[in-house]
Amino acid sequence: MSEVRQGILAMVVACLTWGLVPLFYKQLEHIPPIEILAHRTIWSAVIFVGVLLFQGRLKLLGEALLSRRTVVVVAAAAFLISFNWYFFIWSVANDKATEASLGYFLFPLVAVLLGRVVFREQLQRLQWISIGIALFAVVLLTAGLGVAPWIALALSTTFGLYGLIKKGLSIGPVVSVTAEVIVLVPIATVILWFAHGDGQGAFGADVKDSVLLVLSGALTATPLILFSFATKRVALSTIGLVQYLNPTLQFFCAVVIFGEPFGVWHGIAFPLIWIALALYSFAALRQEKAASKVDSSVARSSTT
Repeated sequence: MSEVRQGILAMVVACLTWGLVPLFYKQLEHIPPIEILAHRTIWSAVIFVGVLLFQGRLKLLGEALLSRRTVVVVAAAAFLISFNWYFFIWSVANDKATEASLGYFLFPLVAVLLGRVVFREQLQRLQWISIGIALFAVVLLTAGLGVAPWIALALSTTFGLYGLIKKGLSIGPVVSVTAEVIVLVPIATVILWFAHGDGQGAFGADVKDSVLLVLSGALTATPLILFSFATKRVALSTIGLVQYLNPTLQFFCAVVIFGEPFGVWHGIAFPLIWIALALYSFAALRQEKAASKVDSSVARSSTT
């Protein structure tokens, strides 16, 4: 199997895992989300450290944490991703998985908008149109339901800001994520200490719950490692398209399996978001194709 095919397969498996993970967290809905988050942090830290140790790259983690600037950036990223994880776990436990899927549909458009605001990146007309349609869909959904889709906005914004901050890190993705969960481990430990202090902690009280809490670490680490593997082998446009598999499966889990309500306003807003994503994807593909042509012409001119 070629490296590109390996990368695509890794990306598909990662997105399948992310897309179907609501089924996993639904099994833990009786446990406080903050407690699940603490276990997810600690067990994923164990796996990430183990992976770096196996790869002989653990020293890179130590070197990264010696830089004050890196620690500050890692800490900021860590808190953003922890909020994102918490909102997602909470949404599944509180029958808001449909709204969570909306958040991950919105994320690419939020990322583009943040790139424009922070880095002054130039946007094509289709990209502006896609952002406008998405904003209109959110306003329409807010007006129709009488409340803003806060979970969707929180998930897309925290993940967008997380990606923005990660741009300032020169260390690799696996090392940076390991550093992030290491930063969060002391807080997670305190949370579990309080949870078990009054005898209400879930871990150890039930075998099934305990096993699932440990597995939450693997479900966090594995797709991230696969995603890192894929990004080094697959074109960004392909990654962007395959990533839509994640919120699509989350949407399927929420509406079809969990039976969450999907009313008229959802039926209007979601197709608008999908149209916006289709326009954005088309613009991104066209932009990447144009860039590859420029690179090819430059390469040809340099050889003549």
